Amino acid sequence: MERTLRRLVPVLAAEGLCLAIARDGETEALTHGPGERRLTAAMHPIRRSTFLAGRCAARRALRQAGLPVTEIGYLAGGRRPAFPHGSVGSLAHCGGVAVAVVAQARRYRALGCDLELCPLPLETARLLLGPPERDWLGKASDPGTAEGRLLALFSAKEAAFKAFHTLLAADAPTLLRGIAVRPVRGGFRAVPEHLPAGPVLFVRLRAVCPGGVFSWAVLEAP
Repeated sequence: MERTLRRLVPVLAAEGLCLAIARDGETEALTHGPGERRLTAAMHPIRRSTFLAGRCAARRALRQAGLPVTEIGYLAGGRRPAFPHGSVGSLAHCGGVAVAVVAQARRYRALGCDLELCPLPLETARLLLGPPERDWLGKASDPGTAEGRLLALFSAKEAAFKAFHTLLAADAPTLLRGIAVRPVRGGFRAVPEHLPAGPVLFVRLRAVCPGGVFSWAVLEAP
């Protein structure tokens, strides 16, 4: 899986995006300053390992992009990573692997990424998908294809969810079902249900292992 992710580095680089990965417990996965030390001091060891792997991947991506390598705390609200001024970025974590995607803010207004390594039960579709998405799911030729479509839709929504929170802040969708996703050539088109005129994100997705996918959602700067 990691080898497949690394093969995506030049794919994203061609779009002006820098992708990097790190594993939980890596020797380089350390705090980068007093702010991160304060944040991690009270964390459960598993949460701390996840946090540090994500920050390690983010700093590797920032170096690739030629951007400042700094502490990466949280934005107001304490959930989304605070990337350095002049950059946009996103983190994903699954199965002990952290992935970061970073870009110059002058190139992209927002981006989001997601890593999923396990299929979802088809019963979850009613919780995650709107009617048009469930209709596309129902047209699958067999259960395996349906599972693949469900995972693709879920991952695309997760990536878009992160990007919309950068773009829309308090007006961003609060649930994945609040994001309408439809397949288009080369990926998916994602838009908030309550803002059908946009902003519109383009989401790409690649298989990284049997039953696993990586997705990234972007909106280019004007």
